Amino acid sequence: MDAYNITVVGGAGIVGREFLKLLETRKTPVKRLRLLATARSAGKVVEFRGEKITVEETSEASFSPADDVVFLSASGSASKQYAPIAQRNGSFVIDDSSAYRMDPAVPLVIPEVNADDLSWHQGIVSQPNCTTTPMVLALAPIHRVNPLRRIVVSTYQAVAGAGSAAVDGLRTETEAALAGRHEPSGTQKREIAFNAVPQIDVFDEGGYTKEEIKMANETRKILHAPDIAISATCVRIPTFFGHAMNVWAEFERPVTPAEARELIAAARGVRLIDDPAKESYPTPMDVAGTDDVLVGRLRGDSSLPGGITLWTVTDSIRKGAATNVVQVIEEAAGRGLIRR
Repeated sequence: MDAYNITVVGGAGIVGREFLKLLETRKTPVKRLRLLATARSAGKVVEFRGEKITVEETSEASFSPADDVVFLSASGSASKQYAPIAQRNGSFVIDDSSAYRMDPAVPLVIPEVNADDLSWHQGIVSQPNCTTTPMVLALAPIHRVNPLRRIVVSTYQAVAGAGSAAVDGLRTETEAALAGRHEPSGTQKREIAFNAVPQIDVFDEGGYTKEEIKMANETRKILHAPDIAISATCVRIPTFFGHAMNVWAEFERPVTPAEARELIAAARGVRLIDDPAKESYPTPMDVAGTDDVLVGRLRGDSSLPGGITLWTVTDSIRKGAATNVVQVIEEAAGRGLIRR
C-alpha cells in the first residue's frame, strides 16, 4: 500500500483518536498527517509515530489537492460544508456522519460485505451507523445464499457512541448516584446512570427515532435489498463501550441454527462465541478494544418457524467507526481507487 497524505477532521475526538491508534497498530503507511478540529480543540498537541502534531482549526482553506485522503469525523453539517471542497480537490473522502449515507451517488461501505461498491465512488465514501455495521456483518453471510425478508432488532448502545462527553457524563452521573444524588449530565435524553433510555436521536412522525430509521435504510442500501422489512428499537444503556443488540431475522427460505452458525463462522470480521452448555456468550466487556463482531445466543425463532434470533456485540468506536475507515482506505488503495 502506498503512503498517503491523510487529513482528519475531528482529529481530537474519540473516533479520531482511535483512528490514529489504528494507523499505528496496523502499520498503515502515512506520508503526512494533519489533524483538524473545532476552535475549542485547536492548539492541542497529539503525538503520532514520534512526531508532535498540533491540531488546527478547520476552515474551508484547510483543504488542498495535497490531501490524498480526508476522513471526516464531525457533524453532518460540517461534512456537508467540507466534503465537497475535498472532493473537488481530488481527495478520497470518507465521511463518518449521516450526511451522505443515503445519497444514491455515494457508496455506503462495509469492506467485508460490499467492497465492490467502492468502484463507483465519485470522491466521497460514506460509512454506516455504528449499529448498522454489526447487524449487517452478522446477517450478510446468510443473506448471500438465502435473502433476508424481515428483521426486528433491539439495540443496547453504549454511551461512547455519543462521544467522549457522554463517557464523562456516565462516569460523573454514576459517582453521584452511588452517593445518593441525581445529577443528570445532559449528555443523554435522560439521566443514564443505572437507567435505560429508549431514545437515541429525535422522533419522526411515525414514532421511530432517526437512529432506528438509519438502521433500516442503511441495511437495505448496503445489501442492495430495498424490500427488506425492518423494525428497530434503539436504547442507550449505562455501559461505556460496546454496542449490543438482539436480532430476529426471517429469510426467503427456512434456515436452521446449524446452517446459520456454519455460514457466520466462515465470514470475515465475525466471531461466534456461542456455547449455551457452558453459558458462553459475548458481552460488551468482551468486545471493548477489539475489531470483530461477536455473535452468540444463536437459536431458532420460537415465534416463527424457519427464522433465527441472535445476540451480537461490537466496539462502536472501533469496527463501528474507526476500524471500518482504515479498512476502507486499505481496500480502496488495494483496488487503485485513491487518486485514480
